[in-house]
Amino acid sequence: MSSDNCDFCAIARGTSKAEIICEGEHWVAFFPLEPATPGHTLVIPREHIKDLWSVDSATGRELMDAVINVGRAIEAALEPDGLNLITSAGAAAEQTVPHLHLHVVPRWSDDGFGDLWPPKTPLRREMKHDAAARIRAACAPGSPTETTSSVAEDGGDDQG
Repeated sequence: MSSDNCDFCAIARGTSKAEIICEGEHWVAFFPLEPATPGHTLVIPREHIKDLWSVDSATGRELMDAVINVGRAIEAALEPDGLNLITSAGAAAEQTVPHLHLHVVPRWSDDGFGDLWPPKTPLRREMKHDAAARIRAACAPGSPTETTSSVAEDGGDDQG
């Protein structure tokens, strides 16, 4: 899908209406058409990026900063009991708009949203261990999936 045909790109450009909550130079936060709970907000990059697997590290950091800002605003304004942060990549994960978006969903104990976890059928122990080993290998220094951390880029860390 091109950015010309993307509903979220149109919102980011300001050519499609949406209930904008806040925005930055590279991102926009707005209410979805069918929110799961009051305050449910989507945070998207202005640039057309298909999903979380396609985002570069710098844009990912900006989006997380935006999500934290939006989450804190939701907490201050609505005083929820909790919050879910959800993103989906691909049809199997129920991604319905092929533009990266992060759902910031305030939760209340009686909101009717339902349980997200645990799964109805637990994973077999062997499957968990196999997945852990494969992901650990893919995260290892020098692997094709390795990203540059902010510590490496700016020479410091944010731990105080």
